[in-house]
Amino acid sequence: MAFVLKPCIITSMDTVKIKRTVSFALQGLNQLLWPAVCVNCKRCICETDNSLCRDCWSQLIACTGADYCSGCGKDVSRFALLEGVCPNCQGEKKHFGQIARAGFYIDALRKMILSFKQGCTELDSILGFLANSALQGSDFYNDIDFLVPVPLHWSRRLVRGYNQSSVLVKKIRCRTEKISTDLVRIRQTKAQTAMISSAARTKNVAGAFAVRYNHNFAGRNICLVDDIKTSGATLNECARVLREAGAVKVFALVLAVAGQQRA
Repeated sequence: MAFVLKPCIITSMDTVKIKRTVSFALQGLNQLLWPAVCVNCKRCICETDNSLCRDCWSQLIACTGADYCSGCGKDVSRFALLEGVCPNCQGEKKHFGQIARAGFYIDALRKMILSFKQGCTELDSILGFLANSALQGSDFYNDIDFLVPVPLHWSRRLVRGYNQSSVLVKKIRCRTEKISTDLVRIRQTKAQTAMISSAARTKNVAGAFAVRYNHNFAGRNICLVDDIKTSGATLNECARVLREAGAVKVFALVLAVAGQQRA
């Protein structure tokens, strides 16, 4: 009795199932050999968790979702705002106008910013996402001509290897996406964190910035980009120099505002 072997026909559906099985097997092997970890706290996570564990995502959501004053960036009830600013900012004169911020300086966001300044530049994607979200929610999103990172003195940049604000600004997307590095720091200053009072911070950065020759700031709207705003002295001094250079308006975008605890 003769046996006839029928050819095996692989359908498109079978091909999809095979590819899916192989993909799952490779993902399992990859997770076993090189387990995914949270870029912030280094806990093991699933590859579908978007680089952060659930605790870190929860902390980020908690410190980025509140209403805030467009003058100082601090959390405030919308019912306390008058023309977008809190009572402390009403009547205050400063050289930069509105500020947009991702959150306040606490928990996971604080740890991420500190790590970002200490060499963990792989955090730029997540921090860039937060900065973009804050900027797109601002009233000045469509008014920006140049994004300008707050500069470091060359000696501090040499030690650190990079300016975190310059790394961050490359991840920001706006109407123009033009970046200018014509604002420079000409004097080395002490770390602002070492200054106790706002007056001391203001004095520390006075005269520390200048613009390059042949800059293109005249008649333009500028958005300063930095990681943290505490008293606002650095942003204010940068804005003063830019305004003297002919900038029409100066805005600010920061990842976090310090000096406030969660309610």
